[in-house]
Amino acid sequence: MTIASTASALPQHHYRQEDLLAALVRYWGPKLDNPQFLLRLHEHVGVDTRHLVLPMERYERLAGWGEANDHWIDAAQELGQQALCRALARAGLYAGDIGALLFVSVTGIASPSIDARLVNRMNLSRRIKRIPIFGLGCVAGAAGIARAADYVRAFPDQVAAVIAVEICSLTLQRDDLSVANLISSGLFGDGAGAVLVAGTDRKLPGPRILDTRSVFYPGTEDVMGWDISEKGFRIVLSPEVAAVIREHLAGDVDTFLADNGLQRSDIGSWVLHTGGPKVLRATEAALELPSGALDASWHCLRKTGNLSSASVLLVLEEVMANRRPPAGTYGILAAMGPGFCSELLLLQW
Repeated sequence: MTIASTASALPQHHYRQEDLLAALVRYWGPKLDNPQFLLRLHEHVGVDTRHLVLPMERYERLAGWGEANDHWIDAAQELGQQALCRALARAGLYAGDIGALLFVSVTGIASPSIDARLVNRMNLSRRIKRIPIFGLGCVAGAAGIARAADYVRAFPDQVAAVIAVEICSLTLQRDDLSVANLISSGLFGDGAGAVLVAGTDRKLPGPRILDTRSVFYPGTEDVMGWDISEKGFRIVLSPEVAAVIREHLAGDVDTFLADNGLQRSDIGSWVLHTGGPKVLRATEAALELPSGALDASWHCLRKTGNLSSASVLLVLEEVMANRRPPAGTYGILAAMGPGFCSELLLLQW
Protein backbone atom coordinates (compact mmCIF):
# COMPACT_ATOMS: atom_id res chain seq x y z
CA MET A 1 0.00 0.00 0.00
CA THR A 2 1.33 3.42 -0.91
CA ILE A 3 0.33 7.04 -0.51
CA ALA A 4 0.31 7.84 -4.21
CA SER A 5 -0.25 11.59 -3.78
CA THR A 6 -1.69 14.31 -1.64
CA ALA A 7 -2.93 17.83 -2.37
CA SER A 8 -4.62 20.74 -0.63
CA ALA A 9 -7.16 23.40 -1.55
CA LEU A 10 -7.59 26.68 0.33
CA PRO A 11 -10.32 29.33 0.04
CA GLN A 12 -9.53 32.54 -1.83
CA HIS A 13 -10.06 34.90 1.12
CA HIS A 14 -6.66 35.13 2.81
CA TYR A 15 -6.03 37.30 5.89
CA ARG A 16 -3.18 38.18 8.19
CA GLN A 17 -3.77 37.20 11.78
CA GLU A 18 -3.56 40.80 12.98
CA ASP A 19 -6.38 41.84 10.61
CA LEU A 20 -8.64 39.05 11.85
CA LEU A 21 -7.81 39.94 15.44
CA ALA A 22 -8.65 43.59 14.86
CA ALA A 23 -12.08 42.61 13.53
CA LEU A 24 -12.74 40.34 16.51
CA VAL A 25 -11.68 43.07 18.95
CA ARG A 26 -14.12 45.48 17.31
CA TYR A 27 -16.91 42.92 17.63
CA TRP A 28 -16.17 41.41 21.02
CA GLY A 29 -14.24 44.23 22.72
CA PRO A 30 -17.24 45.99 24.32
CA LYS A 31 -18.49 42.66 25.69
CA LEU A 32 -15.21 41.57 27.30
CA ASP A 33 -14.21 42.59 30.81
CA ASN A 34 -10.59 42.67 29.63
CA PRO A 35 -10.14 43.01 25.83
CA GLN A 36 -6.39 42.56 26.29
CA PHE A 37 -7.11 38.94 27.21
CA LEU A 38 -8.22 38.24 23.62
CA LEU A 39 -5.03 39.81 22.29
CA ARG A 40 -2.88 37.67 24.56
CA LEU A 41 -4.70 34.51 23.50
CA HIS A 42 -4.14 35.27 19.81
CA GLU A 43 -0.48 36.08 20.38
CA HIS A 44 0.10 32.54 21.65
CA VAL A 45 -1.69 30.44 18.98
CA GLY A 46 1.28 30.46 16.58
CA VAL A 47 -0.73 31.48 13.50
CA ASP A 48 0.38 34.12 10.97
CA THR A 49 -2.31 33.85 8.27
CA ARG A 50 -5.58 32.03 7.65
CA HIS A 51 -7.96 31.36 4.77
CA LEU A 52 -11.73 31.89 5.09
CA VAL A 53 -14.54 30.78 2.77
CA LEU A 54 -16.35 34.11 3.14
CA PRO A 55 -15.07 37.68 3.18
CA MET A 56 -14.29 38.68 6.75
CA GLU A 57 -17.11 41.22 6.98
CA ARG A 58 -19.70 38.69 5.78
CA TYR A 59 -19.72 36.60 8.97
CA GLU A 60 -21.56 39.17 11.06
CA ARG A 61 -24.50 38.97 8.65
CA LEU A 62 -25.00 35.20 8.84
CA ALA A 63 -28.61 34.61 9.87
CA GLY A 64 -28.03 31.36 11.74
CA TRP A 65 -26.80 27.80 11.65
CA GLY A 66 -28.89 26.88 8.60
CA GLU A 67 -27.33 29.57 6.45
CA ALA A 68 -23.85 28.75 7.75
CA ASN A 69 -24.34 25.08 6.92
CA ASP A 70 -25.50 25.96 3.41
CA HIS A 71 -22.20 27.77 2.90
CA TRP A 72 -20.40 24.70 4.28
CA ILE A 73 -22.12 22.45 1.73
CA ASP A 74 -21.13 24.74 -1.15
CA ALA A 75 -17.55 25.19 0.05
CA ALA A 76 -17.05 21.52 0.90
CA GLN A 77 -17.96 20.52 -2.64
CA GLU A 78 -15.78 23.17 -4.25
CA LEU A 79 -12.70 22.68 -2.08
CA GLY A 80 -13.10 18.90 -1.98
CA GLN A 81 -13.22 18.75 -5.78
CA GLN A 82 -10.19 21.03 -6.12
CA ALA A 83 -8.10 18.98 -3.68
CA LEU A 84 -9.05 15.65 -5.25
CA CYS A 85 -8.42 16.87 -8.80
CA ARG A 86 -4.95 18.08 -7.81
CA ALA A 87 -4.15 14.80 -6.07
CA LEU A 88 -5.26 12.82 -9.13
CA ALA A 89 -3.14 14.99 -11.43
CA ARG A 90 -0.06 14.56 -9.24
CA ALA A 91 -0.48 10.77 -9.28
CA GLY A 92 -1.21 10.60 -13.00
CA LEU A 93 -4.61 9.06 -12.28
CA TYR A 94 -8.16 9.78 -13.42
CA ALA A 95 -11.46 10.11 -11.57
CA GLY A 96 -12.52 6.70 -12.87
CA ASP A 97 -9.54 5.07 -11.14
CA ILE A 98 -11.04 5.66 -7.67
CA GLY A 99 -12.67 2.57 -6.18
CA ALA A 100 -13.59 4.05 -2.80
CA LEU A 101 -14.11 7.59 -1.56
CA LEU A 102 -13.86 8.49 2.12
CA PHE A 103 -15.09 11.97 3.07
CA VAL A 104 -14.31 13.33 6.54
CA SER A 105 -15.44 16.54 8.21
CA VAL A 106 -16.71 17.78 11.55
CA THR A 107 -17.76 21.35 10.67
CA GLY A 108 -20.98 20.73 8.73
CA ILE A 109 -23.55 18.13 7.79
CA ALA A 110 -25.31 17.11 4.59
CA SER A 111 -27.53 14.33 3.31
CA PRO A 112 -26.90 13.32 0.57
CA SER A 113 -23.37 13.56 1.91
CA ILE A 114 -20.62 15.54 0.18
CA ASP A 115 -19.06 12.41 -1.30
CA ALA A 116 -22.35 11.68 -3.12
CA ARG A 117 -22.46 15.20 -4.49
CA LEU A 118 -18.86 14.84 -5.70
CA VAL A 119 -19.79 11.67 -7.57
CA ASN A 120 -22.19 13.81 -9.58
CA ARG A 121 -19.89 16.84 -9.93
CA MET A 122 -16.83 14.83 -10.98
CA ASN A 123 -18.48 11.99 -12.87
CA LEU A 124 -16.98 9.40 -10.54
CA SER A 125 -17.80 5.72 -11.00
CA ARG A 126 -21.39 4.74 -10.30
CA ARG A 127 -19.96 1.70 -8.48
CA ILE A 128 -17.71 3.71 -6.18
CA LYS A 129 -17.87 2.77 -2.51
CA ARG A 130 -18.71 5.87 -0.47
CA ILE A 131 -17.70 6.18 3.18
CA PRO A 132 -18.72 9.49 4.82
CA ILE A 133 -17.26 9.95 8.30
CA PHE A 134 -18.46 12.59 10.77
CA GLY A 135 -17.41 13.33 14.34
CA LEU A 136 -13.74 12.33 14.52
CA GLY A 137 -12.54 15.94 14.38
CA CYS A 138 -8.80 16.52 14.26
CA VAL A 139 -7.96 12.81 14.16
CA ALA A 140 -10.12 12.14 11.09
CA GLY A 141 -7.49 12.92 8.45
CA ALA A 142 -5.15 10.26 9.81
CA ALA A 143 -8.06 7.90 10.46
CA GLY A 144 -9.27 8.38 6.90
CA ILE A 145 -5.88 7.35 5.50
CA ALA A 146 -5.82 4.34 7.82
CA ARG A 147 -9.30 3.21 6.74
CA ALA A 148 -8.32 3.75 3.09
CA ALA A 149 -5.33 1.48 3.74
CA ASP A 150 -7.69 -1.12 5.19
CA TYR A 151 -9.75 -0.92 2.01
CA VAL A 152 -6.88 -1.36 -0.45
CA ARG A 153 -5.45 -4.15 1.69
CA ALA A 154 -8.68 -6.02 0.88
CA PHE A 155 -8.74 -4.79 -2.73
CA PRO A 156 -5.06 -4.48 -3.73
CA ASP A 157 -5.84 -3.60 -7.35
CA GLN A 158 -7.78 -0.46 -6.36
CA VAL A 159 -7.18 3.15 -5.30
CA ALA A 160 -9.02 4.79 -2.40
CA ALA A 161 -9.37 8.55 -2.05
CA VAL A 162 -9.62 10.45 1.23
CA ILE A 163 -11.00 13.99 1.27
CA ALA A 164 -10.98 16.11 4.42
CA VAL A 165 -12.79 19.47 4.34
CA GLU A 166 -13.13 21.72 7.35
CA ILE A 167 -14.79 25.14 7.30
CA CYS A 168 -14.06 26.05 10.90
CA SER A 169 -14.93 29.74 10.45
CA LEU A 170 -18.61 28.87 9.99
CA THR A 171 -18.75 27.20 13.42
CA LEU A 172 -17.57 30.24 15.39
CA GLN A 173 -20.16 31.20 18.00
CA ARG A 174 -20.52 34.99 17.97
CA ASP A 175 -22.18 35.18 21.41
CA ASP A 176 -19.88 32.72 23.18
CA LEU A 177 -17.22 34.45 25.31
CA SER A 178 -15.78 31.24 26.74
CA VAL A 179 -12.02 30.80 26.68
CA ALA A 180 -12.40 27.81 24.32
CA ASN A 181 -14.34 29.87 21.77
CA LEU A 182 -11.94 32.82 22.04
CA ILE A 183 -8.98 30.48 21.45
CA SER A 184 -10.69 28.83 18.49
CA SER A 185 -11.34 32.27 16.97
CA GLY A 186 -7.59 32.69 16.61
CA LEU A 187 -6.50 29.11 15.95
CA PHE A 188 -8.78 27.49 13.38
CA GLY A 189 -8.98 28.15 9.66
CA ASP A 190 -10.66 26.78 6.52
CA GLY A 191 -9.29 24.37 3.95
CA ALA A 192 -9.25 20.90 2.44
CA GLY A 193 -6.85 18.08 1.73
CA ALA A 194 -7.00 14.92 -0.37
CA VAL A 195 -4.90 11.75 -0.30
CA LEU A 196 -4.82 8.82 -2.72
CA VAL A 197 -3.95 5.42 -1.26
CA ALA A 198 -3.09 2.71 -3.77
CA GLY A 199 -3.11 -1.05 -3.33
CA THR A 200 0.05 -3.09 -3.88
CA ASP A 201 -1.08 -4.36 -7.28
CA ARG A 202 -1.17 -0.79 -8.63
CA LYS A 203 2.60 -0.43 -8.04
CA LEU A 204 2.39 3.35 -7.70
CA PRO A 205 5.32 5.24 -6.13
CA GLY A 206 5.05 6.93 -2.78
CA PRO A 207 5.61 6.25 0.91
CA ARG A 208 4.47 2.76 1.87
CA ILE A 209 1.92 2.26 4.64
CA LEU A 210 3.37 -0.59 6.70
CA ASP A 211 0.87 -0.65 9.57
CA THR A 212 -1.83 1.38 11.33
CA ARG A 213 -3.00 1.61 14.93
CA SER A 214 -6.11 3.15 16.53
CA VAL A 215 -6.10 3.84 20.28
CA PHE A 216 -9.12 4.96 22.31
CA TYR A 217 -8.81 6.53 25.77
CA PRO A 218 -11.86 5.62 27.91
CA GLY A 219 -13.50 8.33 29.97
CA THR A 220 -12.15 11.26 27.98
CA GLU A 221 -15.27 12.34 26.07
CA ASP A 222 -15.18 15.81 27.60
CA VAL A 223 -11.65 16.64 26.42
CA MET A 224 -12.60 17.83 22.92
CA GLY A 225 -15.64 17.97 20.65
CA TRP A 226 -18.85 19.91 20.10
CA ASP A 227 -21.88 20.79 22.16
CA ILE A 228 -24.77 20.96 19.66
CA SER A 229 -27.55 23.52 20.07
CA GLU A 230 -29.98 25.46 17.92
CA LYS A 231 -27.08 27.85 17.21
CA GLY A 232 -24.90 25.10 15.79
CA PHE A 233 -21.54 23.76 16.93
CA ARG A 234 -20.18 25.09 20.23
CA ILE A 235 -16.59 24.04 20.77
CA VAL A 236 -15.46 21.90 23.69
CA LEU A 237 -11.72 22.33 24.18
CA SER A 238 -10.34 21.26 27.53
CA PRO A 239 -6.99 22.42 28.93
CA GLU A 240 -6.40 18.69 29.54
CA VAL A 241 -5.59 17.99 25.86
CA ALA A 242 -1.86 18.50 26.38
CA ALA A 243 -1.94 16.39 29.56
CA VAL A 244 -3.61 13.49 27.74
CA ILE A 245 -0.92 13.68 25.06
CA ARG A 246 1.88 13.66 27.63
CA GLU A 247 0.29 10.75 29.47
CA HIS A 248 -0.49 8.45 26.54
CA LEU A 249 1.25 9.27 23.27
CA ALA A 250 4.79 8.04 23.94
CA GLY A 251 3.64 4.69 25.28
CA ASP A 252 1.25 4.17 22.37
CA VAL A 253 3.92 5.04 19.81
CA ASP A 254 6.51 2.80 21.49
CA THR A 255 4.13 -0.17 21.65
CA PHE A 256 3.12 0.35 18.02
CA LEU A 257 6.74 0.49 16.91
CA ALA A 258 7.77 -2.48 19.04
CA ASP A 259 5.04 -4.56 17.40
CA ASN A 260 6.80 -3.77 14.11
CA GLY A 261 10.30 -4.50 15.42
CA LEU A 262 11.21 -0.81 15.68
CA GLN A 263 11.83 1.86 18.27
CA ARG A 264 11.58 5.66 18.31
CA SER A 265 15.21 6.11 17.29
CA ASP A 266 14.42 4.34 14.01
CA ILE A 267 11.93 7.04 12.98
CA GLY A 268 13.38 9.74 10.73
CA SER A 269 10.17 11.50 9.64
CA TRP A 270 7.25 12.80 11.72
CA VAL A 271 4.00 13.94 10.06
CA LEU A 272 1.80 15.23 12.88
CA HIS A 273 -1.45 17.16 13.06
CA THR A 274 -0.79 20.85 13.74
CA GLY A 275 -3.05 21.08 16.83
CA GLY A 276 -1.64 24.28 18.27
CA PRO A 277 1.50 25.36 20.12
CA LYS A 278 0.56 23.56 23.35
CA VAL A 279 -0.26 20.37 21.45
CA LEU A 280 2.95 20.46 19.40
CA ARG A 281 5.13 21.22 22.41
CA ALA A 282 3.45 18.44 24.41
CA THR A 283 4.08 16.06 21.50
CA GLU A 284 7.73 17.09 21.20
CA ALA A 285 8.23 16.61 24.93
CA ALA A 286 6.33 13.32 25.20
CA LEU A 287 8.21 11.74 22.28
CA GLU A 288 11.53 13.42 23.16
CA LEU A 289 11.87 14.53 19.55
CA PRO A 290 15.04 16.20 18.29
CA SER A 291 15.03 19.87 17.34
CA GLY A 292 13.31 20.45 14.00
CA ALA A 293 11.45 17.12 13.91
CA LEU A 294 8.07 18.87 13.73
CA ASP A 295 9.13 21.81 11.55
CA ALA A 296 6.59 20.86 8.87
CA SER A 297 3.77 20.95 11.42
CA TRP A 298 4.88 24.30 12.84
CA HIS A 299 5.15 25.68 9.28
CA CYS A 300 1.62 24.62 8.39
CA LEU A 301 0.23 26.00 11.66
CA ARG A 302 1.74 29.42 10.91
CA LYS A 303 0.55 29.37 7.30
CA THR A 304 -3.05 28.17 7.64
CA GLY A 305 -3.90 27.68 11.31
CA ASN A 306 -5.46 24.47 12.58
CA LEU A 307 -7.68 22.93 9.88
CA SER A 308 -8.93 20.12 12.11
CA SER A 309 -9.03 16.87 10.08
CA ALA A 310 -7.38 18.45 7.02
CA SER A 311 -4.31 19.66 8.93
CA VAL A 312 -2.35 16.41 8.91
CA LEU A 313 -3.00 16.09 5.17
CA LEU A 314 -1.45 19.52 4.58
CA VAL A 315 1.54 18.54 6.71
CA LEU A 316 1.88 15.36 4.64
CA GLU A 317 1.73 17.44 1.45
CA GLU A 318 4.45 19.76 2.78
CA VAL A 319 6.70 16.82 3.63
CA MET A 320 6.14 15.06 0.31
CA ALA A 321 6.74 18.23 -1.69
CA ASN A 322 9.51 20.01 0.23
CA ARG A 323 10.90 17.87 3.07
CA ARG A 324 10.94 14.36 1.67
CA PRO A 325 13.27 12.11 3.67
CA PRO A 326 15.75 9.70 2.03
CA ALA A 327 14.37 6.50 0.53
CA GLY A 328 13.94 3.78 3.13
CA THR A 329 13.36 6.19 6.04
CA TYR A 330 10.73 5.07 8.53
CA GLY A 331 8.11 7.65 9.44
CA ILE A 332 5.11 8.15 11.70
CA LEU A 333 1.95 9.97 10.63
CA ALA A 334 -0.29 10.72 13.59
CA ALA A 335 -3.19 12.77 14.89
CA MET A 336 -5.38 12.88 17.99
CA GLY A 337 -8.96 13.99 18.38
CA PRO A 338 -12.40 13.66 19.99
CA GLY A 339 -13.02 10.43 21.78
CA PHE A 340 -10.32 11.13 22.98
CA CYS A 341 -8.22 8.94 20.70
CA SER A 342 -5.14 8.69 18.54
CA GLU A 343 -4.47 7.33 15.07
CA LEU A 344 -0.97 6.16 14.13
CA LEU A 345 0.42 5.12 10.75
CA LEU A 346 3.85 3.60 10.17
CA LEU A 347 5.32 4.73 6.84
CA GLN A 348 8.43 3.88 4.89
CA TRP A 349 9.61 6.45 2.40
